[in-house]
Order: sequence, then structure tokens, then C-alpha cells
Amino acid sequence: MTQHLFSFGHGYSAQALAARLLPLGWHITGTTRSAQKALTLRETGITPLILGRDDLAPALHKATHLLVSAAPDDAGDPMLRDWADAIVQAPKLGWIGYLSTTGVYGDHAGGWVDESTPLTPATKRGRMRVAAEAEWTEFAQKKSLTLQIFRLAGIYGPDRGPFAKVRAGTARRIVKQGQVFSRTHVADIAQVLHASIARPNAGAVYNVCDDDPAPPQDVIAYAAELLGLPLPPLEAFETADMTPMARSFYAESKKVRNMRIKHELGVTLIYPDYRRGLEALLALETGKA
Repeated sequence: MTQHLFSFGHGYSAQALAARLLPLGWHITGTTRSAQKALTLRETGITPLILGRDDLAPALHKATHLLVSAAPDDAGDPMLRDWADAIVQAPKLGWIGYLSTTGVYGDHAGGWVDESTPLTPATKRGRMRVAAEAEWTEFAQKKSLTLQIFRLAGIYGPDRGPFAKVRAGTARRIVKQGQVFSRTHVADIAQVLHASIARPNAGAVYNVCDDDPAPPQDVIAYAAELLGLPLPPLEAFETADMTPMARSFYAESKKVRNMRIKHELGVTLIYPDYRRGLEALLALETGKA
């Protein structure tokens, strides 16, 4: 049977998974809201469908796997709201992956969290993800579907690293006392999803992050060091000129445990810390130059 991944919101993480699956003979359908992006997806081997224009039901009917990375809105998850019936009627569907965020845990003052930690989000985005997780969980349980939830830490990777800003002199080392973030390279997201596809576990929740939570200013400093450029000056969070969106990312401080992806899925991280991740990104950029 041909494996067919249907991807709701075929963005950065979904594209990384597709890069693993396409060489294995998978067929991949990805949705987008942009006609221009649809052309780009087609060039990479993805069958694109445009939300609001194309009928998704025929492709969903053929899907063996479903990845949901589209963001929820104030009313819940729009993909589930609009396409629940088509999902239920997909006769071959054996795996659903929902991409959430570690923001669902809220602020823990730099302490550790794992998949059993109560969900106490500190931001509106986090609360919307908690609601969407619950919505998908209830739906999957009622319909006996195999849903896995993946809580992603801060994502970086090709074209999403700090080097461009460091080179341009626009990178900032903003310091908030005790602030620490977990992060993950997009290649590790892809391998975790692939491992889950190989070992589906209905109802499972997985944190996806590396082994080395770190203050954000340390990451910028290491990027500057790799480039041989001066370190951006330190700025106090309390007085830094920041947009409300940028400031909201500092509302939560926590370290995220990732043992479940290792023990249950057998994952060995490609980039277990930001240093190795940044070194690989710079090598990739240099190779393209």
C-alpha cells in the first residue's frame, strides 16, 4: 500500500518530515493558503491544495497518515472544525500527529517540566493550544483514531538560525534574570515524527526538544563567536525596546525534559544541543556560499 501523508498547514516542520519521506516513496499532500507557496510545494514533490479554494476530501480519503501543524484560532482548531467528517471517513488513516508547543506548560521559573506536568499556559497562544489539544484528543477518542501530540520547543534550522541577524548587526542579547528556553532543530522534529509513524501509540504525548535548555543570550553569543564577530551588547529585559509579541516570549521560563522520545521512540538526537546545531547550520550556509 502506498503511504500517503496529508499535511494540514504544510509549513517548516512538515517540509522537514516530507524531505525524509519522499525518498521512501511516500505521496504527500500539503495544504497552504497561498497560490505562490503552492507552486513552491509542487516543485519539491508535494501535491498542494489551497485552503478555501480546493476540495480536500478526496485527498483526505486516500490518506494513511495525517499531520496537523496549522495554528488554532479563538474558536478552536479550524482544520478539525471544517474537516472532521472527512477525517472520520478516511478508511486507511492509521496515524494522526498534532504539532503543539511546550508553551502549554506555562511558566515554571526555570524549573523542569515533562509530559505529565499540568498545563498552565501563561499566554493566549498557549491557552489556544491547550484547547486545541483537548479538542483533538476528545475527537480521536470518540472516533477510535490513533492520535499523537508533539509539544515542540523553540524551532531553529536552515533559514531560521541567528547568523543573518548577527552578521547584520541586528541580533540582540536580551537578559532576563533566570530566563531559560528549550529549543529543537527542525531535523530532530522530523526524525521524531518519523519514529512515531513507525511506532504509533494512540494517545501518546511527546516533548520534542534538545538536551540543553539555555538562556537566549547564550545562543546569540555562540553564533557571534562562530562567525568571529563582536558579541552584541547585553540589554536588560526590563528596559529593552521590544514589541509586545517579542516580550511575550519571555513570559515563560522552563526546562523541558525529552526522555520519552528516547525511551518510547528510540530517538537519538541529531543535534542534542544548540552548539552542535549552530555549527551544522553554519557549515551548511558556508557550503552554499
